[in-house]
Amino acid sequence: MHYDWQEKCWPKLSWRDGELTAQLAKARYLQGKLVSKVAALGLDACEEARAEILVEEAVKTSAIEGEALDKKSVRSSVARQLGLPMAGLPSIDRRAEGLVEMLLDATSRFDETLTTKRIKSWQAALFPTGYSGIHRVRVGKWRGKEPMRVVSGPLGKEMVHFEAPPYDRVEREMKQFLFWWKSSLKEIDGLLRAGVAHFYFVTIHPFEDGNGRIARALTDMALAQDEKQPRRFYSMSSQIMAERNDYYDILEKTQRGECDVTMWLKWFLECTERVLHKSETIIANVLDKSAFWKSHIGTPLSDRQRKVINRLLDAGRDGFEGGLTTRKYCSLTKGSRATAYREIADLERKGILRQRSGKGRSTSYDIDWSNQSDS
Repeated sequence: MHYDWQEKCWPKLSWRDGELTAQLAKARYLQGKLVSKVAALGLDACEEARAEILVEEAVKTSAIEGEALDKKSVRSSVARQLGLPMAGLPSIDRRAEGLVEMLLDATSRFDETLTTKRIKSWQAALFPTGYSGIHRVRVGKWRGKEPMRVVSGPLGKEMVHFEAPPYDRVEREMKQFLFWWKSSLKEIDGLLRAGVAHFYFVTIHPFEDGNGRIARALTDMALAQDEKQPRRFYSMSSQIMAERNDYYDILEKTQRGECDVTMWLKWFLECTERVLHKSETIIANVLDKSAFWKSHIGTPLSDRQRKVINRLLDAGRDGFEGGLTTRKYCSLTKGSRATAYREIADLERKGILRQRSGKGRSTSYDIDWSNQSDS
C-alpha cells in the first residue's frame, strides 16, 4: 500500500481547479456575508461572539481526539485570556488553558512567522503534565522511532488506515512544510491553502500526540491570514466533529491519491460552507442578546433574574427545550420555589417573559421578543 508521502510527486500536492470552482464561490460568498454581520456588532458583542466561537473550537477540537474538556473550565480560560468577566466561572483547567493559548497564538498572531520552535511550543502547551491520559508523551519534540500508524480493530486483526513518514524524515519534512507555508501565502487562494495546510501537516504527523489539534490550529491560522482578521467567528472543529467519520474517511482516501488532493479540498470547502451557515446563527444570537439588554438598560432586575435571562438568551430565540419553568429557575438560581414564582411573575409584568401557549404539567415561559425594540 502506497501513501502520498511515498510517491515521487511528494510533497508537491496538486488539485483540479475546475472541480472546486463552485464550492469555492459558495464558501467565499458566505464568508463575505459573515464578515458583514460581524461588522454590525459593537465591540462588546464582538468580543462575546469571539469568546463563544473560541469555547466551541477548544471543546470540539479536543472531542475529535476523544478528549472531553469541561465547557465551563474552557470558558474560564477564554474569559481570562480575553480579559472578560470571570465571576461565577470555575477554576481554570491546565489542559484547557494550554489549548486556548495555542488557539489564540495561532489566530491573534497570524501575521507572525511560523517556526519550528513555535509549533513545538504549541504541542507542549497541549500536554502540561507530560502525559496524554496515562501515557507519557514526548513534549515539545518530534516523535521517536516507533512507527506512527492510525489503526483500528482488535489486537492481532488490526487494520492500518494510515502510516506516517518514518521518524528520521520528520525534521526534513517539517522544514519543507514551513518553507511551503511561507511561499504559498501569496500563491494559493486562501481557503484552498487552509485545506492544503491541514492535509499536508497531518500527513507528516510530526508529534507523538496532538497532531490533529495542531493541524486544526494551523487551519485557523491560515484562515485568519486569508481574512487578515485575528478574531475567528466560525469554528471549523465544531463542523469537523459533527462530520468526524466523513473527515477521517476522506483523509484516508486522499492519502492514496498520488498527491492529488482534489477530493479532500472539495469536502473541506463544503464543510466550510456548512460551518459558515451555522456561524450566522451564533452571530444572530449575539446581536439579539445585545439588542435585548439595550432595550432593558434601565429595567431593575435582581442578579438571579439576570443570570436566568442570560441563560435563556444563550439558548437563542427557541429558548430552553420545554421552556423556562419554576423548577428550572430554582435549579439555575439555587433559590426557593416561592422566590422563583415571584421573580418569574415580575419578569412577565415587565414584558421580558411571556407564557407559552399549550397545555402541560407545568406553566413555562420564553423571552417575549415582541417587546424588544431593537431585536
